[in-house]
Formats: sequence, structure tokens, C-alpha cells
Amino acid sequence: MNFPPFHWWRTVFFLIPAITVYTIVLGAVSIASSLFDRRGYTAHRCARLWSWLILKTTGVRVTVEGLDRVVPGTTYVFVSNHQSIYDIPVIFASLPFQLRIIAKASLSRFPVLGWHLRRGGHLFVDRRHPDHAGILKRWRALVSEGLSLIIFAEGTRSWDGRVARFKAGSFLLAIQAGLPVVPIAVIGTRAVMPKGRLRTEPAAVTLVVHDPIRPPALESPTAADAKALAARVHAIVAPAVESRQLPGRL
Repeated sequence: MNFPPFHWWRTVFFLIPAITVYTIVLGAVSIASSLFDRRGYTAHRCARLWSWLILKTTGVRVTVEGLDRVVPGTTYVFVSNHQSIYDIPVIFASLPFQLRIIAKASLSRFPVLGWHLRRGGHLFVDRRHPDHAGILKRWRALVSEGLSLIIFAEGTRSWDGRVARFKAGSFLLAIQAGLPVVPIAVIGTRAVMPKGRLRTEPAAVTLVVHDPIRPPALESPTAADAKALAARVHAIVAPAVESRQLPGRL
């Protein structure tokens, strides 16, 4: 008889219960804090602590490169590849910025997590019926409060470790908002937990922060302008990920 490997048992009977407790406790604190902190700063601190606890409990060791390329207090659009659900805690724990994400609308319906995201000022997008004007309006409101955004421009997690084409929609918003775009490469999270696998393993992960890119100053940017910027950022992130992808037992 073949029994599941050790890390499956560890994930199901230790990590998932532990992460559930972290989510419920810190999610409750985050939601309660929104009653007096409308900007979501306290909620973000809860998210960073939640991320740190998850990484520590799982045994994920993160090395950050290039953090000196960005200036604390500046508003950026961070654009990342997406290979694992562990990308989110790696980024939140590693970047010392007040971050908000653009998430698919279905996440807003999750108990605790969805409530935290909504009350914390994160943006939700209905991919079938995107409201670009409404998103840009909310985006500009976040920018006025000095908040940065994190975008997973592939739109979904990678199955094979390759970085898929970046979708142009978010880049059009970045051009319209006039915000610097920072390419970031998350390397090694597939070794922790790739898409489609209910098992986590300790691993070393690297987060590479690249130089900010100032989008072109255009009065009426087009889809072609957004695609050009998306391709430029992809040309930075994809080689950084695929040339250094850490091997793992998948």
C-alpha cells in the first residue's frame, strides 16, 4: 500500500489548520481595524504578519534582491509573475510598502479573506464585465493616499514555470495614472506549492526587484501603448524567472 508522502500529511494536518487560525485571528483584527482606520494601514500590517507567519510555519526562506532600486514612500505599480499561491505572502512580507492588490471578484465572496480584502481597500475586477472607468477612479483614490499596487499580470498561476504573456489591461491603467511600474520576479515558489498540488515543502525563494519604468506620458493612451509596456516588462521578468527557476519535486 502506498501512503501519502510526509509533506502531504504535514500540509493537511498541520499547515492548513495553522494557516486557518492565522487567517481567522488576523482577519478579524483587520476587519475590526477598518472601523477606525479607513485607509487600511492596520489591515496591511495584519496582512504582513499573516504572510510572515505562513512563510515561517512552512519553512520558506526569502532572499530579496534590488530593494535599493525603489524609494520608500513612493507610489508604485509592482508587476509580478505568478507561479504559486505563496507568491502573495512572499511579496507582502518582503516589500516595505503599503500594498493593495487587484483581485478577481470571486475572492470578495470568501469568508474572512474576502472581507479583509474589501475592507482593506483592495480592488476587485469582474473579468467578464470589467469596469475600467470605475477601476481607474478607485485606483486614483488609492494613489492619493500613497498606496502602491501589486499586479499579477499573467492573470493566473503558471502550470509549468514559464511566464505567460502579460495582459495589457492593468498597464493601460498604469499609463493613465502616470505611475512608475516596477517589474518584480518571484523565483522558487513552485518548489513550495505549484498550482494544482495539495502539498507544501520548505524551500528557498528569491524576490528580485528591478528598476522602475516610467510609463510614457500620453494624453490618450491606446491598447497598443499598453501592450508595448506589457511586453517591455515581460521581457524583464520572464528571463529573470526562467533562467533561475529553482528545481523542486513537483
